[in-house]
Amino acid sequence: MSSPPQPSLRQALTQIRDLGVERLDAQMLLLLALHRDPHDRAWLISHDLDPLPPEAANRLNALAQRRLSAEPMAYLQGEKDFFGLRLQVDPRVLIPRPDTETLVSWALEVLRPIKTEARLVDLGTGSGAIALAIKHQRPDLDVTATDASPDALAVAQANAARLNLSVRFVQGSWLAAVPGMRFDVVVSNPPYIADDDGHLPALVHEPKSALTSGADGLNDLRSLVDTAPDALLPDGWLLLEHGHDQAEHVRTLMLARGFVRVSSRNDLAGIARCTGGIWPEQR
Repeated sequence: MSSPPQPSLRQALTQIRDLGVERLDAQMLLLLALHRDPHDRAWLISHDLDPLPPEAANRLNALAQRRLSAEPMAYLQGEKDFFGLRLQVDPRVLIPRPDTETLVSWALEVLRPIKTEARLVDLGTGSGAIALAIKHQRPDLDVTATDASPDALAVAQANAARLNLSVRFVQGSWLAAVPGMRFDVVVSNPPYIADDDGHLPALVHEPKSALTSGADGLNDLRSLVDTAPDALLPDGWLLLEHGHDQAEHVRTLMLARGFVRVSSRNDLAGIARCTGGIWPEQR
């Protein structure tokens, strides 16, 4: 008895779309199942009558089921583009967002006048996105990155090795990981979502420890504002990412702590996403 004919790529695409996978996602999943670049849709169109190999069909079905369970495409692909770098990501780390590129741009801006021997620390580095993007743009910088999670650090270190970027990685909680060290810039994208936020179910596949921070989402931001002065060189900068409605709160915290030139920066959507200030030389 002969086996049923293999479906064409076009038919396979139709089948997973009928399951409820959106068109663009379906195309990317099919390309991933075929071990091709997930953005090479032109190839897919030109080969839509090719038969789908059985082993690729199995991979496609598994990928489609994961996508239907709302697993992010970045985890299915195993990578995410960020500030010109392609980073490997998996459920051990938060997926880098375009909003965070605002923080990177601001850090590079304040570092521009410091020509040599500038030191920066990225607290809670996750995949290494911020530290590696800054190091890629400024190879001369001394960059340290910390994370409390050894699993996250493993991802970040692998990204650094693959990209051939020299960053010092240290395990530990916030600035406790680098006691006695002082920096020109302290930068962080800490957890800032409230513990009972209604958006959390949509983020179930990402590590909760990298997302939530107390009843109002400000616990880690408060801690960083309070402790950062001990790690800043005179006139050093503290730059923080925060939630869409937290800019005023963070500015208030920084001003009360004694920071000067405190301001916020908007992300690509025009939302105040980052707040920073200078720890003055004369205190």
